[in-house]
Amino acid sequence: MPQLPTPSNTQNQHSHTPPSQLDRITDLAGDLAGQFELVPLLERVLGHAAALLGCESGSISIVHEAEGYYRKEVDQGVGCREGQTFPLTEGLTGQIVKTRGTVVLDRYASVKVGHIDPVDPRWASAVIGVPINWAGTIIGTFAIFSDGPGRVFSPSDASLVELFANHAAIAIMNSRLHQSAAAKEREAAVAGERERAVQEVHETIGRSLGSLLLHLDRADKATPGGSPSIQHIDAARVLAHETLFETRRTVRGFGPSSLAGRTLEEALRQEVDRINASYPIDVTLLVTGDPHDLAPAVAHQLFMIVQEAIANVVVHADARTCRVGIFYDATGIAAVIEDNGRGFEDQETMSLTGSRVGLHGMAARAHFLRGELHVDSTPGWGTSVRAEVPYSSSGDASRERWKVLVACAQPLLRAGLVRLLETSEPSVQVLGEVGTLEDLTESVSLLQPDMLVLDQHLLAEYAHARTQEIYTVERPVVAVVDRPTDEQLAAAALSGVRGFLSISSTPTEVARVVVAAARGDALLDGAMFTRLTETRASDAGEAIQLTARELEVRDLLAEGLADKQIATRLAISVKTVEKHVSAMLRKTGARNRTMLVGLQHQGKAIANSR
Repeated sequence: MPQLPTPSNTQNQHSHTPPSQLDRITDLAGDLAGQFELVPLLERVLGHAAALLGCESGSISIVHEAEGYYRKEVDQGVGCREGQTFPLTEGLTGQIVKTRGTVVLDRYASVKVGHIDPVDPRWASAVIGVPINWAGTIIGTFAIFSDGPGRVFSPSDASLVELFANHAAIAIMNSRLHQSAAAKEREAAVAGERERAVQEVHETIGRSLGSLLLHLDRADKATPGGSPSIQHIDAARVLAHETLFETRRTVRGFGPSSLAGRTLEEALRQEVDRINASYPIDVTLLVTGDPHDLAPAVAHQLFMIVQEAIANVVVHADARTCRVGIFYDATGIAAVIEDNGRGFEDQETMSLTGSRVGLHGMAARAHFLRGELHVDSTPGWGTSVRAEVPYSSSGDASRERWKVLVACAQPLLRAGLVRLLETSEPSVQVLGEVGTLEDLTESVSLLQPDMLVLDQHLLAEYAHARTQEIYTVERPVVAVVDRPTDEQLAAAALSGVRGFLSISSTPTEVARVVVAAARGDALLDGAMFTRLTETRASDAGEAIQLTARELEVRDLLAEGLADKQIATRLAISVKTVEKHVSAMLRKTGARNRTMLVGLQHQGKAIANSR
């Protein structure tokens, strides 16, 4: 129990306090011991203070100075809107915070932008306003009103209110500490249950994967050399190893709670130590600069980026060494992961066939923190991944998440899309899921999503409603259509469709197409591109001659990169990128970038057919 801080200028004053008043203070001290419900505590503190001063009215407000507002937490007999919030430029609380000390007024009417009605008797009454301080910060204010005109509060009255303000400070902080402890206890209970469940899953899946790898090795040895089955066995072995790697990583608790109680550096060092102990690769960690305190969301997302990059190195790069660097500078933090592995040329292939999140997932996490992700790779020389995040993110970038409404007539498809978006795309927030056009219309009006995901059934109804002007809200749409007909494409055009998904779309493709549509871009997944172009491949003429640089730009466009990202990747200006795109549009006759990328897939299909 912390000692009650008593202002030195009130000690002599209260040494002559009658026993009944001392009893009140003693009773109040007892109230503060072991009681954590904030409002009842503050009501007791306010009641004791008002009674000792022979008054009946007062209020206690909670101040959020950094955010610029305060909240009337407790109100006794004043009628000035308990429970409401006000800016710190208003009311008696605003005056107290501005002066940063006790305010004694002969008339409340002198308060600028007050909250008491002029017909209220307290409008013309005297008032004492005292800041509630803790560790040099104003966390609240304490006000006592006289019962009518004519009374003037003395300095000793103000000192008594200051004493009770100290009691209120202890009540507020005890309540906050209790809430924090209770939240941590709940988190610990949830974490314990999660670890128990994950351990059970690992015991089952781990054994099964171990047996699967054993049988694959035996099948490999029993298969004659040169058999077409070998490549399938090798692919199954890689997939099994990757799944086992992910399972082991999960069971060790490296998820959203992995940073609980630890700094980013501590969590990364433990991850590096684990990788070095489990796999034949030398991973080192270097931290430079003056470490900053990171918001939990920033630290978690950055840790996940590094962890995902290391996992890609372990599973895919065939590297001997991997260097991880964390660099703090004046404006932000950067994480660099470099390896000396095989490298790659086609980032699109890497992002789709790599780990579950892949390069796109890392880029989405960086974007979630208002940062950027840069990837450079050279075949035979290795890969470098650099994530740069500003300190100003402060973990509140969730306010910029794309808000998506999923509308599918088929419950199984609807649930699957919601699950994929929630688990694979941190920059997307699923506001809800509906199954009818009526529910869709109401949900859009109520939830105000940034974009919609519709299946082919609701797409037709949605398009018809728009042609009849029944539904006029403009929202970008992603359509889930496995094999679009001409009628469905026409409906898509009428519905503002910005992207297509197919039933075979991977989690990464789903996330990429949805985010592209939310940003106003148009993107199709690989399978949908193939299906849209394979029927037109026979009509394609000779390959159009593009320069080497134009081909590089086109390949990066196919990955969904913006002009600025392409310019950075190729070390050219954004203006130059725009010129290359314009030249390719002119040469190919494509009407937009989406069609331009589609021609690339069409050309590959023709080449393969030959």
